[in-house]
Amino acid sequence: MSELTITDQRLKPIADKVLAGERLSMDDGIALYRSPDLLAVGWLANYVREKRHGNVTYYNVNRHINPTNVCVAHCKLCAFGRDPNAPGAYTFALEEIYQRAEQGVREGATEFHIVGGLHPDLTFDHYLELVRGLKQRCPSVHIKAFTMVEVHYFGRIAKLSIEEVLQKMKDAGVDSCPGGGAEIFHPRVRKIICDHKTSGQMWLNTAKKAHEAGLRSNATMLYGHVETEEERVDHLIKLRELQDETHGFVTFIPLAFHPENTALSHIPKPTGYADLRNIAVARLILDNFDHIKAYWIMLSPSMAQIALRFGANDLDGTVVEEKIYHDAGAKTSEFTPRAELERLIRAAGRIPVERDTLYRPVDRSKMPPLPRAPRQDLVSLTLNV
Repeated sequence: MSELTITDQRLKPIADKVLAGERLSMDDGIALYRSPDLLAVGWLANYVREKRHGNVTYYNVNRHINPTNVCVAHCKLCAFGRDPNAPGAYTFALEEIYQRAEQGVREGATEFHIVGGLHPDLTFDHYLELVRGLKQRCPSVHIKAFTMVEVHYFGRIAKLSIEEVLQKMKDAGVDSCPGGGAEIFHPRVRKIICDHKTSGQMWLNTAKKAHEAGLRSNATMLYGHVETEEERVDHLIKLRELQDETHGFVTFIPLAFHPENTALSHIPKPTGYADLRNIAVARLILDNFDHIKAYWIMLSPSMAQIALRFGANDLDGTVVEEKIYHDAGAKTSEFTPRAELERLIRAAGRIPVERDTLYRPVDRSKMPPLPRAPRQDLVSLTLNV
């Protein structure tokens, strides 16, 4: 690494802490967000990243599955959710989900990433059947399913405790949970952007119970809307405190707010400058998180490459059919093949390593041959409800 040059004197005591391996404070985090010296902030984040991971950058072969976009929450931040009879509303039949999943296996997927709307009519048993069917058909694939918001909703509609919901999910075949729905934890922000969604404290409580039940999970933060720097740092520190307690978080993913087609469309999109800063600050504050993801769907592949020098050590995966960000105006592709992800990583001067969901290296040479596609044409079973 090159030598650190600091033009903002407020960063010098923070740099001393980082280089000494000391934990940063709330005030340190605010200073990192407000400093004009983004390159110094990035240098420090890259120092931590390379100290932990060297030159390695991870990616995986995954398949996103969004079973339905019908949702009762009506969050202002969301362009994905629909009322049941609204134009574009959909709910996939289980057989169509299984066909999409099996196609993912033929493409080499090692993970199914499953999140969707809070459907008013689908039962918790329906989702358990979905998971059981996937596990039966694709037993080797890791099922990362249902955010803390969905888990809380399942408990409400099934009249079960969070602990009971999580145990039933595990019994059905859920292996870990995604990190969505965290947004910004502060009540002031949630009242504006997602007033009817699970509270920030309940999200944290549910994540804690998931970790105690043996389910690892990811964590996210949605930035670039109505939140302040203080509220971002508060969010990161709350995650850090829970990680101290449970050690259950696998990865942190900063997510830029895409305002297009939402009730907050008057808010400008975050700049690339803000994207890099949020990744860097997260890497510096979250000292007990192993991994920071640069989600290429949200950032764009080229910005994700730069983020690999600002604290990120993971690009996410091949994805296939991402709906949530694209409904909000994302212009990126919905699919990037393994070879292209590896090319992007190498072009950024890093070493690509394919991983599974829990960051164990994947050796394709030791995996069984990929199954062939069935000869008959797949028939769409999408139900518009």
